[in-house]
Amino acid sequence: MFDKLTPCLWFDGKAEEAAKFYVSIFPNSKITKTAYYSEAGPMKAGTVLIVSFELDGVPFTALNGGPHYKFNEAVSFQIPCKTQKDVDYYWDKLTAGGSEIQCGWLKDKYGLAWQVVPVKLMEMNAHGEPARLARMNQAMFKMKKLDIAALERAYNG
Repeated sequence: MFDKLTPCLWFDGKAEEAAKFYVSIFPNSKITKTAYYSEAGPMKAGTVLIVSFELDGVPFTALNGGPHYKFNEAVSFQIPCKTQKDVDYYWDKLTAGGSEIQCGWLKDKYGLAWQVVPVKLMEMNAHGEPARLARMNQAMFKMKKLDIAALERAYNG
């Protein structure tokens, strides 16, 4: 439980709500522990302090730390997707109440940044010739949600 590198996500009173939201989206996910503030504060005793949870087996911590810090795109989580159906699923779930950015990036309703990335895109990037990659990237820069078929068409010329 305490032996893995674990991202800690700072929330302003919505740690439990956010953890439940994320767990409802990803397979093989669960809330593993909830801890509460005591009389020692700084929040009211009984308020959720930390929610430990797993997303597809990866540990996370959600902390109710107050209004001091906000998420930004300097940190994001990548979701590798094998199919367009997977891209569509995660995109639709995570943009609900959030916002679309560009090139497969989005912010969810809590302000956390995600990258919904087709595995095929990563494969083409790893093995592509410069001309193919240039065409693919030109197509990608015009997209918000990534379209695997359109990326492949651009890649193949």
